[in-house]
Amino acid sequence: MKAVILAGGLGTRISEETHLRPKPMIEIGGRPILWHIMKLYSAHGVNEFVICCGYKGYVIKEYFANYFLHMSDVTFDMALNEMQVHRRSADPWKVTLIDTGETTMTGGRLKRVGDYLRDEDSFCFTYGDGLSDVNIAELIKFHRGHGKLSTVTAVHPPGRYGALERSGNQVTGFVEKPRGDGGLINGGFFVLSPKCIDLIQGDSTPWESDPMTTLAAKGEIMAYEHDGFWQPMDTLREKNMLEDLWASGKAPWKIWQ
Repeated sequence: MKAVILAGGLGTRISEETHLRPKPMIEIGGRPILWHIMKLYSAHGVNEFVICCGYKGYVIKEYFANYFLHMSDVTFDMALNEMQVHRRSADPWKVTLIDTGETTMTGGRLKRVGDYLRDEDSFCFTYGDGLSDVNIAELIKFHRGHGKLSTVTAVHPPGRYGALERSGNQVTGFVEKPRGDGGLINGGFFVLSPKCIDLIQGDSTPWESDPMTTLAAKGEIMAYEHDGFWQPMDTLREKNMLEDLWASGKAPWKIWQ
């Protein structure tokens, strides 16, 4: 099975980083967040990726062009023009990088890579700026079991601010970052039939609008509930929080060895 990852947006809310590189290339623990997402999929047996590039897509292409060097120990003998590899630890990935335009919306990007998915029974689809410990294998199993065209991972939104506990106007305690009102939201980890691509009109179509609304109206979208870790990286504060989790050695999304 293939995984399609959206990696072309401008990332304006984290412009402190994205003026230099596309959002999926912002590093967590010295590796792009895109790498972390791919490692999650790979840990569940998904090793073929289609990356939808856009804004500063050349940075992503250059990263993968040199991926072997990034992940290996090497000696360069300049006099002999030779390279000796001491340790090979590159991943077993097949990565297709497609320029889907700088201003194309999420649905339009998916439509632009449709030719790489037509022969698939189903494929994974996600955003390139969020981390989770969602069980991809179970998500795929759930999708194949219900027979509908699409599956969305439903998650609890993370709390952004601490809350006050009060009795009248008196503060009686504090709740650190409550997880919202209990409602579930789109967590961004999808499994889709290629037939879903036919619902996308063109470049200006957000995946989250007409295509998902149409699937819901037809009863063709099912929710896989994930109650574990899920965190988008929309702001510098969230980037730093993910960095701290990684540095602690207890990053919930790191399920690989």
